[in-house]
Amino acid sequence: MPAGAKRERAAQSRDGAASPKRRTRAGRPVVAIVGRANVGKSTLVNRFVGRREAIEHPEPGVTRDARGYDVAWDGLAFTVVDTGGWEPRARGISAKVVAQAERAAQAADVIVFVVDTTTGPTADDLAVAKTLRLAAVPVIVAANKVDGARGEAEIFAFERLGLGPALPVSALHGRASGDLLDVIAAHVRDVETTEASEGEPEIGVAIAGRPNVGKSSLFNRLAGADRAIVDPTPGTTRDAVDEVVVAGGTRFRFVDTAGIRRKVRNASGPEYYALVRSLRAVDEADVVIIVIDASEGPTEQDQKIAQRVAESGRAALVVLNKWDLVDEESRPVLERDLKDKLRFVSWAPVLRTSALTGRGVDRILPAVRSVREAWDKRVTTGQLNAWLGEVADRIPLGGRGTKPSKLRYATMARTRPPEVVLFTTGPVSDQAIRALERRLRERFGFEGTPVRMVVRQKAKRAGAPRR
Repeated sequence: MPAGAKRERAAQSRDGAASPKRRTRAGRPVVAIVGRANVGKSTLVNRFVGRREAIEHPEPGVTRDARGYDVAWDGLAFTVVDTGGWEPRARGISAKVVAQAERAAQAADVIVFVVDTTTGPTADDLAVAKTLRLAAVPVIVAANKVDGARGEAEIFAFERLGLGPALPVSALHGRASGDLLDVIAAHVRDVETTEASEGEPEIGVAIAGRPNVGKSSLFNRLAGADRAIVDPTPGTTRDAVDEVVVAGGTRFRFVDTAGIRRKVRNASGPEYYALVRSLRAVDEADVVIIVIDASEGPTEQDQKIAQRVAESGRAALVVLNKWDLVDEESRPVLERDLKDKLRFVSWAPVLRTSALTGRGVDRILPAVRSVREAWDKRVTTGQLNAWLGEVADRIPLGGRGTKPSKLRYATMARTRPPEVVLFTTGPVSDQAIRALERRLRERFGFEGTPVRMVVRQKAKRAGAPRR
């Protein structure tokens, strides 16, 4: 069958007529990719995106949380949502994965139902199809793993699903993926969209921490919906999941990351990819929320996370979650441990919350906005030098031999994070740098952001007379 005929056949609605405009959506149209585990959904998503974003692995059930990726095709921009395996008889955590897939399908403008031609339609496929036949949006059946004429002959078996003709594709090799995108694009054009305000600021926020400290529960509280799967099983979150929250005229793009519990070189399989994405989310965020289990206190791994945040130059908050589990006697010890073990981010505000009950969660958005402002704050050279005149004589800088160094002037080289360059007549001790940073923070309000202090010594002019 010619490719054009395939597209035309698959693009028809189930009653054989062209589909009318269906809905108006704020932002980009959404395309949900659903199907059983291991039919190639994540591979297909990566084919659409053009790079390896979604985690691919032969182990069943690697994808759990639904996650969206931006795709551009034929002059259109839309979001493709990768989902976990849809198994109608699932139990336990698998049932939560299915619930996520169902919600993604219900919220989508177009649904792509991925099936496996090497197995033919299974009982689970038929059960999912029964649900999808009730969908109010177009459903496209993508018969994956078709690598030749023999596989193409197998796709007619999927007409039993009652969702119209299937489109043969090979996500792994890219065969007919463009045809499938053409069909998706035809339906996406039927969705009327309204764009978000161009002037609306957005703050990127990564929620980082060890496994099982309550990151996903906190993320769901902030998102106002069950966007991330919450389960006592360690390592439940396998990939970074994001959600936009609009409050007070500001867009907060929250990213729930997988638990960071080891170094990249010691991880393997799905854990390796999850860890890489978590660290990338930290490095690309404006603000990082470091979540710590208050009932256990900061651990060595928490220290490493805090160090990573500081080195990446991100603004930060420390959230002591499960605060309701900490008794009065344990709190002074916890405070001492925080000061000692999280010295890398001693400048970060500390909030005490309970994601389970919602206690203290309402303080997070204002705190994020505040530290983000500090991270982006610029102080003029005039203000810096006025401050320098007040503190210069109070802080011994050190020097060379018996000749003490002096501060000549200062300027702010950049923001995000703030970097202040001190021009001096000689070397400055580490102790003096710390004292200057502390005074700078007190004067200009740099709470929640690292501040980098750079010393530039005055160069001696060639041939200058000695004095």
